[in-house]
Amino acid sequence: MSTLAGGRGWRGRAARAAGVALAALLAAGCGGGEPTAPVTQTVEQGVVADKGGPPEPAVPVVWPLTGVVTEEVAERPALAVKIENAPQARPQTGLEDADMVWEEVVEGGITRFVAVYHSREPELVGPVRSVRPMDPAIVAPMHGILAYTGGQTPFVEAVGAAGVQSVVMDHGDDGFEKTAARRAPHNVYGRLADFWAQGDDDRTSPPPAQLVHAREVGDGTATRSGDAADRLDVRLSFASRAVWDWSGEEGAYLRSEGETPSVSADGDRLAAANVVLVEATMVDTAYRDPAGVPVPETRLVGSGDAVVASGGKHVRATWSKEAEDAPLVLTDAEGEPVELEPGRTWVELVPSGSGSWSVG
Repeated sequence: MSTLAGGRGWRGRAARAAGVALAALLAAGCGGGEPTAPVTQTVEQGVVADKGGPPEPAVPVVWPLTGVVTEEVAERPALAVKIENAPQARPQTGLEDADMVWEEVVEGGITRFVAVYHSREPELVGPVRSVRPMDPAIVAPMHGILAYTGGQTPFVEAVGAAGVQSVVMDHGDDGFEKTAARRAPHNVYGRLADFWAQGDDDRTSPPPAQLVHAREVGDGTATRSGDAADRLDVRLSFASRAVWDWSGEEGAYLRSEGETPSVSADGDRLAAANVVLVEATMVDTAYRDPAGVPVPETRLVGSGDAVVASGGKHVRATWSKEAEDAPLVLTDAEGEPVELEPGRTWVELVPSGSGSWSVG
């Protein structure tokens, strides 16, 4: 009896086990034979959800020296040209088309311009004049070309040492022409197409951005948070004074030489979206011009006070430049980059001590 009872208990347990196994198989069969499919689908859904998140905002294509939006950036280097600003040189040709213009004090208290072209290509620019000792520090960060009539040997050699290609009239390079309408030495003009055509194998790419520009017009640091700046009155030397008046109608600062409006040879008023005032040390070098006057140099490696004016407003800033081939950096009181408005920028190199500015 006991043996028979034990046999019935075993059969009951076996039947129950078989039922559990059958139920598991039936459940698997109802799942299509793919019991891990729901897990796989969950993972796949998670991946899809990640990929379907908001896209990264599109970064617009802009001209590197102006921050102005464009469909395509020209595959050519920055081209800087030394342009005269003596009274006999006015009105100049092509200044209104430069992406950036740097104004520097030279011997005799007059000023000259380093006009930098990339986004626009006027046919002629000028009058073209000679190189000066601060020019390498201005153009080196752009790794491009500097065109000029000539200069003292140490100044010419310094341009090459800074990694910039020179195109020089006195060396017989192409692109220079003289006009009978003006007396020498104010009669030399340059053809930009010819200057660009002489670029070597290291001058085939656009320049890196030099200053920081806001993405949208109206978002520049000064425009958003600055104080009013209807007029910038800049005393560069005893002989040179640049005045910039804000024009809401033009949406730009309009330049004057003293109280005389500055215009191009075509009659266009010289204007800028941004005016940057840089206070820097100027020293006399050991070199002299043909009249025996010491040639000055504005020292740009270092730091100092600055003002950035955009949109009819201005902010005080600090400028710094770590090395000759490093770009100029502009920061606010908190050490954040100052953003300029998209458009043309003029940089006024104001000698500390002998120069000054007022903002009103």
